[in-house]
Amino acid sequence: MADIDNGKGARTSSRQADKTLAILVGGGPAPGINGVIRSATIEAVNSGLRVIGIYDGYKWLARGSSTHVERLTIDKVSRIHYRGGSILRTSRFNPTKDADAMRAVLGVLTELEVDYLLSIGGDDTAFSASQLGLMAGGQIQTAHVPKTIDNDLPLPGQMLTFGYQTAREVGAQLVKNIMEDAFTSNRWYFVVTMGRKAGHLALGIGNAAGATLTIVGEEFRDRPVRLSHVCDILEGAIIKRRLLGRDYGVAVLSEGLIESIDVADLKSYKELEYDAHGHVRYSEIALAELVKEEVKKRLKKRQIDCTIVNKDIGYELRCQPANSFDLEYTQNLGYTAIRFLIGGGTASMIALRDGAPYIISFNNIMDPKTGRIRTRLVDVDNAYYKMCREYMIRLDRSDFEDFKRLSRLARVANCTPEEFKGQFGYLADDY
Repeated sequence: MADIDNGKGARTSSRQADKTLAILVGGGPAPGINGVIRSATIEAVNSGLRVIGIYDGYKWLARGSSTHVERLTIDKVSRIHYRGGSILRTSRFNPTKDADAMRAVLGVLTELEVDYLLSIGGDDTAFSASQLGLMAGGQIQTAHVPKTIDNDLPLPGQMLTFGYQTAREVGAQLVKNIMEDAFTSNRWYFVVTMGRKAGHLALGIGNAAGATLTIVGEEFRDRPVRLSHVCDILEGAIIKRRLLGRDYGVAVLSEGLIESIDVADLKSYKELEYDAHGHVRYSEIALAELVKEEVKKRLKKRQIDCTIVNKDIGYELRCQPANSFDLEYTQNLGYTAIRFLIGGGTASMIALRDGAPYIISFNNIMDPKTGRIRTRLVDVDNAYYKMCREYMIRLDRSDFEDFKRLSRLARVANCTPEEFKGQFGYLADDY
């Protein structure tokens, strides 16, 4: 049906005039959320829809409450894209873990006469939208805009998730500042960045800032990760830097490393905490502090005087106002989501490829083994990762094949070449 001019320049279809779009945000904050809310609201209102914003993700819906909502208008959202955070706030509550919660969510959306649901979030929020769409049986059309600074959702052609570019930019500036401090005060920093399952953010920050080295879980491939292996990489880098005449540096580590390390290995270094289900509370383990203390012990035994400072970067990034990349990106994503829903689409993730809309059915991104959204990991075999590695200071094969170099490294480490190769030689197989 042709669009009808409503006298305000809006594109109102007579079929859309009595329909309602609901927008909610789930998961952790990320730069650009408000940009999606803004553009989706403007396009929806201009298309004749009533738009409501739902506060705190699925939290209140799952409790059967229909009062934590607000009517969204163009006037209310026209400049919110310049703000960080989310005007609708956010929540990590996952209703798919409880059948009653899912029924309550659907009941409230029905009460609010919602025809279209646009969710903004990561893998859990996307999964909730996919399951809600199935449960609604066509009553509600669903679309999801992927958001995470971790950049770990399976978008086409390595397209970035919104928020990543801004987070990387801010993180890189912080690490650059830390690198200047490392040089000025002649010390090392071990910096852990967010990245629950994947190392994209750590690698992006480390590469952009020119950090001494970056360690991500993916580089260990499918091998069990030993804490001693991570510490060997760090200790080896410190020794190699000293050979080059530099007693300072910055190592960036992805927080996801901690979940890759064998639990029995962690127990030997630290008393672990567990939740009610017997799962290790990885969030209570300070990875940077843990490896710092172990590497300091090793260096002390070698009579190497080295100051190491541990630092975590993450919460500083999540509510940063979006940069120009994410401002433009989120505007296009919000617009695409509304055109997709109004056009009859449902049960899909909204993406862009080569600047054009690219719709991904939920069915095509589910892991058949887990039934959840697949995680996109760092591809350690592609050209980008290989270039990143070339600029890192780490022990590599050439350090062990050249006996003169091996002898110099051993002298710095206060050991024999045989002892040095015995401890660190296996690192030559890492890459």
